[in-house]
Amino acid sequence: MSAISVKDLSVAYDRKRVLSNIFLEIEEGHRYGILGPNGSGKSTLLKAMLGLIEDYTGTVKVLGQEVKDVRKQVVYVPQRSEIDFTFPATVRDVVLMGRYPHKRVFQRLNKDDHRIADEALNELGIADLQTRQIGELSGGQQQRTFLARALAQQADILLLDEPFVGVDIPTEEKIIAVLRKLSSEGKTLMVVHHDLQAVPEYFDHVILLNQRLISYGTTEEVFTPEELKKAFGGQLALLHQAGSLVK
Repeated sequence: MSAISVKDLSVAYDRKRVLSNIFLEIEEGHRYGILGPNGSGKSTLLKAMLGLIEDYTGTVKVLGQEVKDVRKQVVYVPQRSEIDFTFPATVRDVVLMGRYPHKRVFQRLNKDDHRIADEALNELGIADLQTRQIGELSGGQQQRTFLARALAQQADILLLDEPFVGVDIPTEEKIIAVLRKLSSEGKTLMVVHHDLQAVPEYFDHVILLNQRLISYGTTEEVFTPEELKKAFGGQLALLHQAGSLVK
């Protein structure tokens, strides 16, 4: 069974088509990098998979079911620009939010929930920041916090939108180490990404988009100058950067 099955997905905003006729079978236990130029529909693809967009056609099945029926098995980390960092929450508060999908209405968090949160904080190296307000953190610390929340949810599928943007090198290294560990444990990851140089090192599968599906498959098969040119077209600087890496 596929982790996520997408069939004939099309999405429009204000009657403008953003994604057209997307077919994907996402296999369990892999790290998928979602690549494409600005405006190619990368973030839209994740949101459609999550049921966060109403104006779409086609079908999306997650673990063989409707996403609403497997919510606790799927976690989403949006772009930092979409998060309200003025909200009065501490790092620990945010990480504990990852436990709520496992709770019934009005059910309290227990010792196991706090233990799982502690493990996530330690995994991301932010246990010493847990009493800090999220708005006081650096970009890298904020990203670590929201990834720790994702870990605390203990989901099987993680969808991350530009997790490496605005972070320092130690944070980027920490994030990719965590993602590799998760995929080795059988978790499925889909990551919107823009740094082509890092693709062969970070992902074992690639999805190339430009409002339509250009190609998808293993990184070796898809991350080639020919396929990248189909996706990025005249963006020669990006192609030159990627072409120096692709054999």
